[in-house]
Amino acid sequence: MPGSEFKFRADDGVALLGRRWLPEGRPRAVVQIAHGLAEHSARYARLAGALNAAGYAVYANDHRGHGPSSAPGDLGHFADADGWTKTIRDLWTFNRQIAAEQPGVPIVFLGHSMGSFLGQAFVAEHADALAAVAYSGSNGAPPPIATLGRLIARAERARLGKRGKSKLLKQMWFGAFNKPFEPGRTEFEWLSRDPKEVDAYVADPLCGFPFTNQLAIDLLDALPGLIAPSRLARIRKDLPIYVFSGERDPVGSNIQGLIDALKKAGFAKLTTRIYPDARHDTLNETNRGEVMRDLIGWLDGVVGK
Repeated sequence: MPGSEFKFRADDGVALLGRRWLPEGRPRAVVQIAHGLAEHSARYARLAGALNAAGYAVYANDHRGHGPSSAPGDLGHFADADGWTKTIRDLWTFNRQIAAEQPGVPIVFLGHSMGSFLGQAFVAEHADALAAVAYSGSNGAPPPIATLGRLIARAERARLGKRGKSKLLKQMWFGAFNKPFEPGRTEFEWLSRDPKEVDAYVADPLCGFPFTNQLAIDLLDALPGLIAPSRLARIRKDLPIYVFSGERDPVGSNIQGLIDALKKAGFAKLTTRIYPDARHDTLNETNRGEVMRDLIGWLDGVVGK
């Protein structure tokens, strides 16, 4: 079920693609999804079907430089300048469209991987517009090696330009993630234990593509400050938060750091779930049925029957 597609305009005029999946009747809540790096919103159709069956509407947009509406030269690129900030503003523009289409319906934000990092920044600005937030495949403060990554990304930008795509950076990123699962058939065993899901990702031309040096810098520069106490202090402490991850998720090597930071900041409605042996993309893992049931159970507890 691909959902219905529609275009919306960012506040700087860029045309972006959104998708909506609607249940029968008035939705209990809307789940606004922010997808990860080098993927796109259509990959959440299966989750949307499960959520629709439980009475929830689902909206998801393709980030800048992602999805079928991106110009070939823009795939893997946010913007030449301020790309991270612009992408967060896109989430807010999309959120306001959801609110206009579904007046009075609570909105729950769900961010996966890079979408969870965008979400951490987004929630710090717009928590009052949300009923709850869920982070999938996320992480806490980046490891010290990320500082080296930021330096290398800048060197690669100087060598290849903002829109250049560094094989070194891709190998440092995806290659490092896959290393614990080698030897593997592909570069993406780190995503899931299910080979069919890995193969579907590899076969999708809108997944796993190279990203630009500038996007790498945008992301790496944003990560260190996401769970700073001053940022978390801006979020209301009664906001329900759900953190779920795979035990063997290489992206979430410091997921406990995120959980500890949220606890220390005083969030009273924090729920966490770490799935044994699962990898990064738990929504497409071998135990995805369990993961989706747990997510819906949490939503039911937040929204109420």
